Amino acid sequence: MSTLERDPGDGMVQVLDEEGGVVGDVPDLSEEEFVAMYRHMKLARHFDERAVSLQRQGRMGTYPPLSGQEGAQVGSALALAEDDWMIPSYREHGAALVRGLPLKQTLLYWMGDERGSLIPEDANVFTPAVPIASQVPHATGMAWADKLKNDGDTDRAFICYFGDGATSEGDFHEGLNFAGVFDTPNVFFCNNNQWAISVPRERQTASETLAQKAVAYGFEGVQIDGMDPLAVYKATTEALEKAKNPGEGERRPTLIEAVQYRFGAHTTADDPSVYREDEEVEKWKAKDPIPRLERFLRNQGVLDDERVAAVEESVREEVADAIDAAESTVRPDPSSMFEHVFAEQTPEIRRQAEEFARLREEYGDDAFVEE
Repeated sequence: MSTLERDPGDGMVQVLDEEGGVVGDVPDLSEEEFVAMYRHMKLARHFDERAVSLQRQGRMGTYPPLSGQEGAQVGSALALAEDDWMIPSYREHGAALVRGLPLKQTLLYWMGDERGSLIPEDANVFTPAVPIASQVPHATGMAWADKLKNDGDTDRAFICYFGDGATSEGDFHEGLNFAGVFDTPNVFFCNNNQWAISVPRERQTASETLAQKAVAYGFEGVQIDGMDPLAVYKATTEALEKAKNPGEGERRPTLIEAVQYRFGAHTTADDPSVYREDEEVEKWKAKDPIPRLERFLRNQGVLDDERVAAVEESVREEVADAIDAAESTVRPDPSSMFEHVFAEQTPEIRRQAEEFARLREEYGDDAFVEE
């Protein structure tokens, strides 16, 4: 029985326990691939810490932290083939990094620079979706279109990321319904981090799991330990393969519920201490995916103190270089925010641009930054 054929009520898929001990089938990865996974996770964590610091210093507008979710992001993104597509929400900085999106681009995006949305053509990453669940129908549409263009067959898959709060939105259900009806090559990846801003998971749904919602749409759902990067890699690899090459009687789509926790705020605009207890946060920090993977790799003889120190030094240098590159980029003219909403400006966008130009002329740019 494959990982995906488990009943959603059978519990989470795990490869590593919280101490880094092996409790499942370890994916067949080379030593270099294991180290690359570890380095990507360390890079995502350090980038996250520095990005929060930049926002607190007023050097960036806002930012959605990802700490705690590195195992889900890096483990799933590493499972993607070169031709597969990734359709993210607003928090997948680590997954996008794996796909080739430079850290500088992520920084520019959250600094309010439209050029942060310039995705390298060979990365196959859709632009971030800030509205909740709006990207789910997009992912289904992209996968369906690819299947139609290939006469009902396809050799690539489309992974779509969203949070547990998105599963309460109509777009989630519409996207999954069409994926089931048209048997599209989708993997729907739910980052269940327990809190939809300040609303807890138990107030989102009375369902026992989020994975079981796939049953209503006619395809498989699986619940995995989202803070176990090897379980994430294993389940995502199987789901991507089924999306491209389903077996007899199998449906292509899969819903993966990766159970995890965000250690920080929803965004730097909120204060999580007003809606959750420190005790809860500490309980989940004991499941931290980075030391879990590090202990496993040390036990396997893949990592030692010297190699860990080298990774940490290279990560610090890479993030520092990205910050220097982003902050040395000449700031854009404010009017550029109207230029990339549509390929051609609509009458309403044109009206807004003209009104903004009039206000700048009348009051000057300093009037927009006064407190």
